[in-house]
Amino acid sequence: MKTIIKIAITFSFITLSSCNLLEGDGVVNPNVDENTYLSFPHPMESWVNGAERSLAIAVGDYAQLLEILSDNYYNNYSRSSNVFDAPKLLNTDYDIERLQRYVGTLREQADYGFNTVAKHDSDVTDAQRLKLSCIRAYAGILAGETFTGLPLHEGDDVVTWKEQLETANADLDKALGFAKADSSLAIIYTLKARTFYRLGNVDEATKAAQLALNADNNFAFSISFDPTHGVSNAAQEAIGGNWFQPLPRLDFLDPKYYSFSSQSNEQRPIVIAKAEEDYLILAEAAVANNDGITAKSWLHHLLDLVTSRPLTIDPTTNQGLDDHLDNRYNGGTRHNPIGSMYTVAAEPGEEYRSGLILERDLGHTILVPYISGTSVTSQMIDDCSTNDTLLRLIYLMRQEIFIGEGRRVADLGIRLPLSNVEAGHVSNANDYTSAIIPFFIPLDGGMDKFTVDESTKRVTIEYDMNRIIVENGATAFKNYTKNPVR
Repeated sequence: MKTIIKIAITFSFITLSSCNLLEGDGVVNPNVDENTYLSFPHPMESWVNGAERSLAIAVGDYAQLLEILSDNYYNNYSRSSNVFDAPKLLNTDYDIERLQRYVGTLREQADYGFNTVAKHDSDVTDAQRLKLSCIRAYAGILAGETFTGLPLHEGDDVVTWKEQLETANADLDKALGFAKADSSLAIIYTLKARTFYRLGNVDEATKAAQLALNADNNFAFSISFDPTHGVSNAAQEAIGGNWFQPLPRLDFLDPKYYSFSSQSNEQRPIVIAKAEEDYLILAEAAVANNDGITAKSWLHHLLDLVTSRPLTIDPTTNQGLDDHLDNRYNGGTRHNPIGSMYTVAAEPGEEYRSGLILERDLGHTILVPYISGTSVTSQMIDDCSTNDTLLRLIYLMRQEIFIGEGRRVADLGIRLPLSNVEAGHVSNANDYTSAIIPFFIPLDGGMDKFTVDESTKRVTIEYDMNRIIVENGATAFKNYTKNPVR
């Protein structure tokens, strides 16, 4: 705890602009002690800034490591985890320890802000309380979606991932008391919808998602970065830097994070809550209630929103992104196909689709949606004739819309183990020190496998994980029937 607070105090001295969470002007005094810090004027302002800095670092690392763990990306380089790609998840892995530590740091920073800093600042605002409540809640969501279980506080016994989500939901209820703007309400209710979704609570997830859209039906809330002060987007380094290559059926969505040549130091934000999630939850809930017509209606509304989202346009040249240096290889294990002549099938026996692989050669610029994108069309939605086909489409849209955001692992049902470092300090560690990798997950890099027929320019993915999720009953709302859509 003392170590966390010392680090947090250092972070807190990065003074940030009110309109950008992570544009600092430098460290004032990294060696200041706790009592001195609390005696400064308005300590809560800098404390919240420091907590937001911690959140940004955590979000970037989670996005990088969880993307490589999923079927979205494979590691074609050596600068990031290779065992996550398998997946091989041991509780001795430093990356697992680091992801777990972020949860504890964010939660402790929020608690210290409420319990200590606030008592030394007579000018604490509801906006500051709102931010700390949301940061604490987000820590619980990271824990609940990612791990088998974690302690709620240092030295406590481990609690289940479900309890982590329930705690996050309570923090979000607290945040509601501080929220003033509709945009804030939309974020909070979306995160509440997410917790209920993961808990399998159809009614509460539906209610929260609808409240979010009632507040703001096209919002997108992102975490910004400030490389000048050491807060870089770790996912951008891997995705935009070509360490990772996407599964070919997702090529048209890559890179979500990038730098234009005219802005080489640019660090793209990561979206952590957006209206798309609410539409997806409402559609899946309708399927769970055997109401395919309503599910399709929500998906059509979702498609309208996604197609309205912006694309990568260089403000200097008014052109798309020049990505010709990405040869889809980078000295790794295999070449990804490049060029619109290639068609892609989700797995053997499926239809080969065009438009999923982009031209990236010199002279071609690409347009990539950096908030949300999808290959799904209105016709594909209308053609769904059963609840199963609707669910497959919903999970494909979830995969495409959330790519690069570290969300896919939770949909796959994979959970990281309790780190051996933490396990040594709790009495009930044994139940949580092994990863959860569902039986239907292909091992040895199977989720990333594909073949390329150069004579026909056909790319075939080995496993359609969206079909596998649905057929194995691994969806969030499991009480649906396999009836025809009605």
